[in-house]
Amino acid sequence: MSLSVGQVARLAGVTVRTLHHYDEIGLLTPGERTHAGYRRYTDADLIRLQHILLYRELGFPLDEIAVILDHPHTDELTHLRRQHELLTRQAERLHQVIAAVERALQARTTDITLTPAERFDIFGRFRPEDHEPEVERRWGHTPEHAESRRRVASYTKADWLKIKAETSALNDDLAAACQAGLPPDSPHAMDLAERHRGHITRWFYDCGHDLHRCLGDLYVQDPRFTAVHDAVTPGLAAYLRHAIHANARRHTP
Repeated sequence: MSLSVGQVARLAGVTVRTLHHYDEIGLLTPGERTHAGYRRYTDADLIRLQHILLYRELGFPLDEIAVILDHPHTDELTHLRRQHELLTRQAERLHQVIAAVERALQARTTDITLTPAERFDIFGRFRPEDHEPEVERRWGHTPEHAESRRRVASYTKADWLKIKAETSALNDDLAAACQAGLPPDSPHAMDLAERHRGHITRWFYDCGHDLHRCLGDLYVQDPRFTAVHDAVTPGLAAYLRHAIHANARRHTP
């Protein structure tokens, strides 16, 4: 059984003109002809066409494909193995490109306008864009999130280094109070909690006392936040949470 040029074109997703060209250059000559001279393609022709199209997909020019397919010491299995290896390599490269594009998209959604070197200098191995989907899901609808995005979009490296220095100094003072055994509802600890709230308000969004209480709860409810604070000194997350609540009560009429 054989197929006409039109049937093969529809089956393979190519044009009749393409099949005519392949015939003219000797790349794919139909195995049969009708009495009227019309092309008829056999099963062997279809297999060869499949290999041609696969090698074309891999970027091989037609003259190289002809040499590959007509090599006397290769068979269909050899071609399939070679194509599988080449396609696998191509897929790996595409996966890397896709991953790079996704990282670029995530970086853009954070609106942090820094060079890669500046980002590493400030954030180290921490990648804010890796957490953006969760941030959007949990707080994307809030005005605080919109305000934070608006502000950080304009921050320079100098701004981020200042934020980092203020955060480090505050953490050191909180750790010292915690290690000294000062009660979290002591005036000094509450003043540190107020300083923490002011830092957020100054750099990111207006953080009222009710919202600040929610953040304090998050520091002990989410083990990731707890780990970050407790890495400064053990128990700091819980200490800061208590100080935040005490400070909020102090400012509640």
